[in-house]
Amino acid sequence: MHTAKHAKQHAKQAKHAMTGNGHSQHAGEDFEIDVRALRERAREHLDEGAVTEDYRADRDAVVHMLNDALATELVCVLRYKRHHFMATGIHSEPVAAEFAEHATQEQDHADRIAARIVQLGGEPDFSPDSLSSRSHAEYVTCKTLRDMIRENLVAERIAIESYREMIHYLGDRDTTTRRLLEEILAVEEEHADDMRDLLDRE
Repeated sequence: MHTAKHAKQHAKQAKHAMTGNGHSQHAGEDFEIDVRALRERAREHLDEGAVTEDYRADRDAVVHMLNDALATELVCVLRYKRHHFMATGIHSEPVAAEFAEHATQEQDHADRIAARIVQLGGEPDFSPDSLSSRSHAEYVTCKTLRDMIRENLVAERIAIESYREMIHYLGDRDTTTRRLLEEILAVEEEHADDMRDLLDRE
């Protein structure tokens, strides 16, 4: 049974558990930020922008990896766009609409990847000359609606596996890029489900 004395002791302990800046410090924790050193480091290498001293990934490798992902997304945009306009037949309208929605989402992925490349001090490669060779997925035109759906499903499955490998490679060395790719991966998985559902209806 708690008494008034116990309550007073508990309040006193809670007060002592707070650091000088108001952050809670639990028993056994020794986490402390060297603010002075942090401020000094922040003033160094200002041309590096968002990339600070504690960035642990190989930046050139990450930029190269992201440029390949950018190429993949752009090829997917172009493939979905073509399929949207070329879809014909009695059941084509909802499928074409799905293709258009996916194209828009893939373009958003491309934009976000390009922005991250710039944050890392790299240059996003939009060159059409090397787009197909750098892309993990293929640009396949197709004649029938069913073949379009199948090829888009294949491309989404390729994207899913490649993003999983990139996420595994990054680990905790670049958590910002990893989170970005995890978010994109979740959408690609939805796209694959969408294509599989359309295939089942055909």
